[in-house]
Amino acid sequence: MTKTRIPARSSTARGKRRAAAAQRQTTPKAGVQVGSGRKETSKNVKPGKVIRDSFTMPVADYELIGVLKKRCIGLGVAIRKSELLRAGLAVLDRLADASLAQVVAAVESVKTGRPPGKKKKKKKKKTNRVAGTKQ
Repeated sequence: MTKTRIPARSSTARGKRRAAAAQRQTTPKAGVQVGSGRKETSKNVKPGKVIRDSFTMPVADYELIGVLKKRCIGLGVAIRKSELLRAGLAVLDRLADASLAQVVAAVESVKTGRPPGKKKKKKKKKTNRVAGTKQ
């Protein structure tokens, strides 16, 4: 009997994200192949595992999320920020390649990572030393 070696998983957040990305690339997605190379998913497929991620965006784009949420509320549709962003992804997915290239080219590129700001001070470890005694 041969044993298969399972790679060790990293306990860091980056390692978890990489492992999730690798799993997404290797597992086939539910849906039917469309002629343009995209896949159509059926409405009655339950969403799978969710992934929490963070990203950086300009203030104007972040404020636009609030404006769009208010527009949806005015239309009688309650929507969360994540749902609104996913709706935007669905619209982008339906665009033709030429239109998608135009929209993506119009988006401002921002530096990745956390914006500069106050740096947090590291907490010092408390010691159990009593004044005047050695341990």
